[in-house]
Amino acid sequence: MILYEYPFNERLRTYLRLEQLFRRLFELTTRESAVDHHFALTTIFEIMEVASRADLKSDLMRDLDRHKSMFEGLRDNPAIAQDMLDNIIARLDQCYSQLHAQAGKTGQPLTENDWLMAIRSRVGIPGGTSSFDLPAYHRWQNMPAAQRIHDLNQWCACLKPLADALSLLLALLRETGTPQKVAATNGQFQQSLPAGKAYQLLRLRIAADSGLVPEISANRLMVSVRLVRSTESGSLQSSTENADFELTLCA
Repeated sequence: MILYEYPFNERLRTYLRLEQLFRRLFELTTRESAVDHHFALTTIFEIMEVASRADLKSDLMRDLDRHKSMFEGLRDNPAIAQDMLDNIIARLDQCYSQLHAQAGKTGQPLTENDWLMAIRSRVGIPGGTSSFDLPAYHRWQNMPAAQRIHDLNQWCACLKPLADALSLLLALLRETGTPQKVAATNGQFQQSLPAGKAYQLLRLRIAADSGLVPEISANRLMVSVRLVRSTESGSLQSSTENADFELTLCA
């Protein structure tokens, strides 16, 4: 099965983009190739760019506080495992405290590193990080892998509170949905959404061997999915097939 996710608002779009970047970053930092470490650095710069949005930190802290208040209201509920509840509240508190303790925007300490900022200013130029442009960077790429990994982990440290908060919030959001089996007729599926229910995320799983790609659009009133198929030339064509898939709406 292939999972597709569709955010209902701009805040969730930003969260999902950052989550994807952090997944890439943490995978690249475990490798030893200098090329992988180059792309780990470019990913750090991408995270800094996305995280530069002025209200991102306040959005995250507000979401963490909202979830904490919701879970606090479940205390003494006999249907709730209190030890698990305490654990979630403690994690929310920790993420909130770590974000609150950070001064300025995410990655602010990295902007004070002239060496890193020199690389950042060149990565957008094709071939801009060549050895004759950035000899100090070329030397770093030729250092032992263990040293490069150590440096990357140090630079990632100031991004970790953001990564931890995003991971927790998105995990909690995804757990609010209940998967349902639905069917597209002639390649089309539509579903009306209940009034007064504010969904934030749509998750769609479809069989990988179907060869079908879902094109999703959604708003507060309706979800629409159009199935397309990739041709040999790489273009996409509308499908008229009947197909089953799994749909989850998360609030």
